[in-house]
Amino acid sequence: MSAVGVGRQTQPEIDPTADRLGFQSLMGGHGLQQNEPLIFELAGDDPALWAKTGVDLPVDPEAEDVSDLTGLVRTAPLGLPGLSEPEAVRHYVRLSQKNHAIDLALYPLGSCTMKHNPRLNEAMARLPGLSDIHPLQPQSTVQGSIALMHEVGRWLSVLTGMPAVALPPRAGAHGELCGLLAIRAAHEARGNARKVVLVPTSAHGTNPATAALAGYGVVEVAQTLDGRVDIKDLASKLDPEVAAVMVTNPNTCGLFERDAIEIARLTHTAGAYFYGDGANFNAIVGRIRPGDLGVDAMHINLHKTFSTPHGGGGPGAGPVALSAALAPYAPKPWIVADGDGLRLEESDAGDSLGRMAAFHGQMGMFTRAYAYMLSHGADGLAQVAQDAVLNANYVKARLKGVLSAPFDGPCMHEALFDDSWLEGTGVSTLDFAKALIDEGFHPMTMYFPLVVHGAMLIEPTETESRAELDRFCDAVLALAQAAKAGDRARFTQAPHLAPLRRLDETQAARKPQLRWMTVAR
Repeated sequence: MSAVGVGRQTQPEIDPTADRLGFQSLMGGHGLQQNEPLIFELAGDDPALWAKTGVDLPVDPEAEDVSDLTGLVRTAPLGLPGLSEPEAVRHYVRLSQKNHAIDLALYPLGSCTMKHNPRLNEAMARLPGLSDIHPLQPQSTVQGSIALMHEVGRWLSVLTGMPAVALPPRAGAHGELCGLLAIRAAHEARGNARKVVLVPTSAHGTNPATAALAGYGVVEVAQTLDGRVDIKDLASKLDPEVAAVMVTNPNTCGLFERDAIEIARLTHTAGAYFYGDGANFNAIVGRIRPGDLGVDAMHINLHKTFSTPHGGGGPGAGPVALSAALAPYAPKPWIVADGDGLRLEESDAGDSLGRMAAFHGQMGMFTRAYAYMLSHGADGLAQVAQDAVLNANYVKARLKGVLSAPFDGPCMHEALFDDSWLEGTGVSTLDFAKALIDEGFHPMTMYFPLVVHGAMLIEPTETESRAELDRFCDAVLALAQAAKAGDRARFTQAPHLAPLRRLDETQAARKPQLRWMTVAR
């Protein structure tokens, strides 16, 4: 039984003469000829094997009598696989060898900014006094940590040109919710809650989802033929029911919204607030302050711009910068400096929207981000944006003569291509992306943004060298040549060299097997 999808995959034979980089040479071929069993399957079907453990748990002869805990005492085995430490370690190491990772090669996911996490950041996050503190310690014992958080907020305030920064949100989407709740609180304070949020088609997909979660109706704003917000369509939809306009800038087409100041003027004239999605802040950090464009609220994905690990569900951090108009509604707690040092203000006084998380942010992410800020400095952060944009335009310049770009001119931090160049080849965007795995690269983002048919969105980030970009572009161009030459088998059955072949994606979606089912013992 597989963890996802239906049934096991038949393992392909690996061509020993293959000269492409691929997973085989990246990982040295370790374990690639095998399907790794689930950890439960490793224990086998013998009940005696399930009873063994790699840990000796002492029995306390003075343990309290539990006979009065009627209905709560376990009467059946716990159901955990009985494995020794070597067996468990080897299982997870083998699994790790089947995964692509940023430490193996370029990870060109557009709009996700999968970039290198400097080891300096990791060393700082593991320092005693930062890695071993407890969220319930007295504040007098963690003054240094609170000061670090305060400094992170100060840097973000300076870089965004906005006076207040809320640190509690745990991720980008959580930050979006924070910003919209602050906007809601501001409207309610004026006695007009409003009901609608406008979202351009070029915005991140979380924007309309967050607006709906916050209780707003979502109205779509069209984009122009060159991939920007259609100002006329926006103006026609700005009525008294609109609470906010959510604009991703640079947008998901990898383009800068050159009319951002006009968008802010129209939005404010209508009595609404301008929400700026800051997920792509790494393209403009140190070069443009969103507050100067008229943005009222903007979440910042620390993993995208400030090199903290991409959470994958956690831990993460999505601080929110707020304009002077929204600062009074920031979530609590916030950091206050007084005669006794720094403290987290928990008072219910004022107009705060309330608490958004149990504790004040994610300390490890703040430490990593602060290390990145200090190691780069103001000039270095500006170069981050410059290099991100330069790398993306280099990729676009190398590929656009073969791949088709839906929008003319330079891009910002990511290069966008459509699938029109694949017409007549019998190869789809999905096929092409799967074949890229055989070249040792994680695929680019597929079919997003939705406004571009068969989209292939590539973000090289600022952390890749020209040599690595050339290696990636060479692989893409070689695949493109093979597709146009009619070598369909290379694509429709790809990947050939990865540990597992393709699942039946239709069946995996309709009949998923997401957990291991206990068998009778």
